[in-house]
Amino acid sequence: MKKRLLLFVLMLVIVVSVYVLNQRAVLYVAPNGNDAATGTKLTPLRTLQKAADQATPGTTIWIRGGTYDEPLYVTTSDVHFKAYKQEAVYLDGRNAKSIDGNKAMITIHNQQDVTIEGLTVQNVTTTSPNDTVMGMYISGTARNITLKNNHVRAIKTAGNGHGIAFYGTGAMKNIEVVHNVLEDLELGASEALVLNGNIEHFTIANNTIRRSNNVGIDVIGYEGVAQTKHADFVREGTIANNTIYAISSYGNPAYGNEYSAGGIYVDGAKNITIAHNHIAHSDIGIEATSEHRGRNADNIRILHNEVRDNYYTGIAIGGYDAARGGTKNTIIAHNKLVNNDTKNLEGGQLLIQHHTQANRIDNNDFTASDSGLYIANVARTNRDTIVKDNHFDAERGLWIWKKQEYGTLAAFNKAVND
Repeated sequence: MKKRLLLFVLMLVIVVSVYVLNQRAVLYVAPNGNDAATGTKLTPLRTLQKAADQATPGTTIWIRGGTYDEPLYVTTSDVHFKAYKQEAVYLDGRNAKSIDGNKAMITIHNQQDVTIEGLTVQNVTTTSPNDTVMGMYISGTARNITLKNNHVRAIKTAGNGHGIAFYGTGAMKNIEVVHNVLEDLELGASEALVLNGNIEHFTIANNTIRRSNNVGIDVIGYEGVAQTKHADFVREGTIANNTIYAISSYGNPAYGNEYSAGGIYVDGAKNITIAHNHIAHSDIGIEATSEHRGRNADNIRILHNEVRDNYYTGIAIGGYDAARGGTKNTIIAHNKLVNNDTKNLEGGQLLIQHHTQANRIDNNDFTASDSGLYIANVARTNRDTIVKDNHFDAERGLWIWKKQEYGTLAAFNKAVND
């Protein structure tokens, strides 16, 4: 009998302990809450920051529907911020203040195992050219960060702005950005979604990015962001199944009348797969190069993408002038390039620029726009490029290889193979 009683008591203690732990692992926030409350579903907290500061590792913070006009600073690792049962949660930045030149609605610095899910971040703006405005800003040695099913919109700047920005000043790894929408962004000289610095192992997938006046997705290296110089580049990642359209720098005060914004831009990153994306009505569909002389986009796999109706070109590799870096060890295969170069800017369906080396272009489908230009290799610094087994919709048109023009496919193929 005593043993049974002792066993019963032990089981009761375990059940109560688990219940208490589970209660501590959940906090609720609501617009009609009170920061002096306990944070339960019936007595929710009022502010996101109060919930973030009370959270302990393992906490899920359920956010009830409504508008929160406050920034959120994530101060604890292993936390999950989530809209409650898909209720509409808005973080509105109309009254956000600049701190050290940054104005962001969600900031994660030196934390790990953090998920932000189901939130709308909007109206982060500035008229100061010295401020950088961001919907979400992740920096330092942040790891295992997941952003999913969020909506970032109406980010506007007179200087620099991002919808979502990861800055790996320390060693950052294991990033997931999935099923988000970024739209209606005025970004100045910056990008809608950017990974910059010492970042490895990431997935950017199933997002929609539209109506932005600068680059849609950018993965960057060699800008002096990382504390460790030799690791100052993004690497080992996948950009897949994203839908990107209406990305153009034309009319952006930082660029004037240039059509220079890429839907997806690799700038000095390495070991990246770009696959199964759909990119349209932008300046450049996909671009892989480096803006820094002596550096390269290296081992970029551009596969199975549909790139159509873009203003300047479909896919571009190589530096835009001889003073930039270039592209090497890159595969462009099984892509569909249709009706790009709609502004007759001589970019064609595929643009090969300066400092390209050991790249392969095969098994792509090319359909020319009214310009009739398929491939434009506008620099002679093109070494060891393999071009084979591509399909062109016509035997006549315009191909440029090492600055020499060819009017038939047969002549182009001969020039490539000589």
